[in-house]
Amino acid sequence: MNIPSHTQPAVRLVNSFFQPYNNAVATARTCYSSRVMTEVDVDRDDASRALRDRIAQSTYQAGHHTTLQHATFQFVLEKVSRQFLWSFLHSHPFYNSEQVSQRYVEVKPGNYWIPPLEPAALEIYEAVAQKQMEAYHRLIEMLTPIATGAYKRIFPNRRIEEARWKGAIKKKVQEIARYVLPVATFAHLYHTVSGITLHRYHRLLNQLDTPFEQAQVITQMIEEVKKADPLFFKDIEDPIPIEETLEYQMFRSFHDRKNGSTFSQEFIREFDESLGPYRSKLIDYKVNAAQTMAASVRNVLGISRQDMTDEDAIDRVMNPAKNPYLKESLNLSTLSKLTRTMHHAHFTFRKKQSHTADSQDQRHRMTPGSRPILEAHFRPGTPDFITPPLVTQEAEAHALYVKIHEETWEGIRKLLELGVKKEFALYLLPNSFPIRFEESGDLLNLHHKWVHRLCYTAQEEIWRTCLDEVLQVEKVQPLFIRHIHPPCQMRFKAHAAPFCPEGERFCGIPVWKLKQSQYQRTL
Repeated sequence: MNIPSHTQPAVRLVNSFFQPYNNAVATARTCYSSRVMTEVDVDRDDASRALRDRIAQSTYQAGHHTTLQHATFQFVLEKVSRQFLWSFLHSHPFYNSEQVSQRYVEVKPGNYWIPPLEPAALEIYEAVAQKQMEAYHRLIEMLTPIATGAYKRIFPNRRIEEARWKGAIKKKVQEIARYVLPVATFAHLYHTVSGITLHRYHRLLNQLDTPFEQAQVITQMIEEVKKADPLFFKDIEDPIPIEETLEYQMFRSFHDRKNGSTFSQEFIREFDESLGPYRSKLIDYKVNAAQTMAASVRNVLGISRQDMTDEDAIDRVMNPAKNPYLKESLNLSTLSKLTRTMHHAHFTFRKKQSHTADSQDQRHRMTPGSRPILEAHFRPGTPDFITPPLVTQEAEAHALYVKIHEETWEGIRKLLELGVKKEFALYLLPNSFPIRFEESGDLLNLHHKWVHRLCYTAQEEIWRTCLDEVLQVEKVQPLFIRHIHPPCQMRFKAHAAPFCPEGERFCGIPVWKLKQSQYQRTL
């Protein structure tokens, strides 16, 4: 059965390299040439083209793929689901995306992906999705008075009837209401990748969780590049069949011999118990990280321990009053010889956060996580969701929030009873669905993440997980955490004015005067 035309993803190549195929071979030949080779050199005549094609094939087969990394392709993607973005497109570090924000742009009714379903299943699917959309808009209405009251307490001198402040309040409420939207909700975005990443997309497009949608989108991306340069994918490998992928084989080997929901129940009980009171729990770190980092600072400078203590070494690199790079809005840390010493400290966290929060968290690509096959975490008949604190402050809104989750799980149950693939039925899972996983990072990249996500304007749930993390790290590595604060406090310590760099988006709280243990948020 064909998908209705209005749900077909739209893919357009809007910018690309000049002659990417010829460029890849020119870069390869430059490695062995006394001069820089050009696209003209490798396409000069029949002999040059024959040599070009042999080099292209041999370098690809030998795994010398950096030649394919020079060419860059920018796509506009429309009518793709948030689930596809989370599961596939943003699950790796080698891309750049700018996508529509559910925090700042209201979601219109009907903006959701529809899988290929028979009429009876389609009716159930659309009925649930429409209820979710209705609940989203109703929650915006119900939570606006609470958010307005909180906003007035923070900004007593602002005239909240002004459009700019009403808009600010609405964005805060949309951030919460979006938790009930399905992960099928549409997104549109710019997505930029290199040629080698496109090759990898194509080779692994048949993997869990969204193989059908992946095949639609990636196939169109490949075809768009072929229009620009028919040669670039001349020798492209076929996709690995889903039955031969590692994830599919291991998943099926367990879940086919035991009730899948029983596996999920046991796993979730064990995982949640291991978290204890935390949203993000520190489970591993380098014990001697501070000493190692301090030694590496001295090594960069060529000085001995008697000339610089461990504490002084860390302070000179991480204290914004002493390191001028830390007050820059442009992140210079990966280019600085001294700030790169923070790579040596490393931390691993066990985390539980909503699908919508994790979709933002995974954009911190240098603090990677081992995110799950979502089907493996789903328990039929047992609604499983994260509830934002603001929702619990209004009884009617909280009741609606619980009800829509119960109706969602009931709708998914009906679809599965009709024989609908879990891949398709689980597009109805709400943004609130918990993602349970481990995430690791070195201090350099965690520093960047923590500084920006401890800002009170950051998404509330990520803010809370980051606060969990820094308070735990402080207990084991206090020399690091004493210098990790939100941007306003970093700028305060660096004597950079204004302290808050957000302008009209200022949260209203003088956070630069607070310790992490004193942080509290309503909005």
